[in-house]
Amino acid sequence: MAPATAPELIVKETKEIGTTVKTYRCPSSRLRSKRRSESVGVGDATASPTAALLLNVLQESMGRIATILFAHRLGTSLEPECKMYRLAADILNDSAMVLDCLSPIFPKPVRVGLLSLSSVLRALCGVAAGSSKASLSAHFARWGNLGELNAVGLNIPPSQLTGVVLSYITSPLETWIALIVLLIVHLGTNHAAVRAVKMTTLNRQRANIVFSHLFEDNLILTPAETSKEERIFERDGVLRWKAESSGILGTCQIGTSLEQLLLLLPEQADRGALETSRTTSTTMDASTNLTALLELFREEEYILYFGPLSRRGAIVLKAGATAQAQLKAWSHALLVSRHLARKNGTATSCIHEKQGGQGELSPSVSVLSILRDTLQEHTRTFKDRVKRLEHAGWQTDVASLETKPGRRVHVSV
Repeated sequence: MAPATAPELIVKETKEIGTTVKTYRCPSSRLRSKRRSESVGVGDATASPTAALLLNVLQESMGRIATILFAHRLGTSLEPECKMYRLAADILNDSAMVLDCLSPIFPKPVRVGLLSLSSVLRALCGVAAGSSKASLSAHFARWGNLGELNAVGLNIPPSQLTGVVLSYITSPLETWIALIVLLIVHLGTNHAAVRAVKMTTLNRQRANIVFSHLFEDNLILTPAETSKEERIFERDGVLRWKAESSGILGTCQIGTSLEQLLLLLPEQADRGALETSRTTSTTMDASTNLTALLELFREEEYILYFGPLSRRGAIVLKAGATAQAQLKAWSHALLVSRHLARKNGTATSCIHEKQGGQGELSPSVSVLSILRDTLQEHTRTFKDRVKRLEHAGWQTDVASLETKPGRRVHVSV
């Protein structure tokens, strides 16, 4: 008998799709195991047990190394981007299956490389799938039934029976047809399942979508409305306006080191010298800008700067920065990049109209002035906007913006 809470889960998130889709992995895994056995020497009278043992050791070693490196490099981003990594895990796993099935047709030296690569892909799949599943399970467990959710789908006799039937296929052509069909169904249904998930935390992409609608239309999107505009695979750190393909305003990194922010400061000085035909000390200007930045963000829990030439932003978080402070910093970066793009675009258009596109650009608007104006505007309305977001179903007290190990700075007043 289904639990009393099951119908609401299924209606709201189509959760059962995500559970059912995993059953397609069992039959395809059986087909892969059969072809993989052939590649390691099963049925070959000239195969050596020692060679098979060494191949297994090589695969296991490469898989363990890949697991450590992947977890170290991308471990922080697995929870904020759990939807992307959930689908990426299935793509990695299915790619490993294809490599295992292809390996018997290649010579032994190439076969070793293919099997080692498939072992690496399965290791990456294990890290991505395990972490993203934990995050999604915590999202679905709205009544504290995490253990019950993890137990769903363990008993799948239909898929096991299908796997037993398909294991009797002996023809290579029939094996490939069955495998391709199962993989297409697996990826297609899993893509639909991931698209159906409506996360209530604001990662970088969802923050872009929600705040761009809020800034321009004063409209609060719900998690369900945002999921329809959300991309499963999005560029890292991109600042995009309303999920539009042509709405990329730049990139930004949050929780970065102070060094990365300092590298952006000379851009303003370099741009001013270029546009006014002056040669000044960029180091002195950068030092002045840093002092002005520290004074500007003295009352905030973050420091933001946006490079006008590279269109890159850097957000340095102060010690004790809360989740809402991080959300304010990211939305402020989106607002600054929007203002900077508008003013630069307007200035360029006016020059082309007056001089036929042959003249030089007028002196650019100071990034510091844009930071100051937008900060005043954003601070005045942010608390009210946070309340509206929470009323719409968003969890603003959960930090989901940092995708790398974050750093904090102590600023003495």
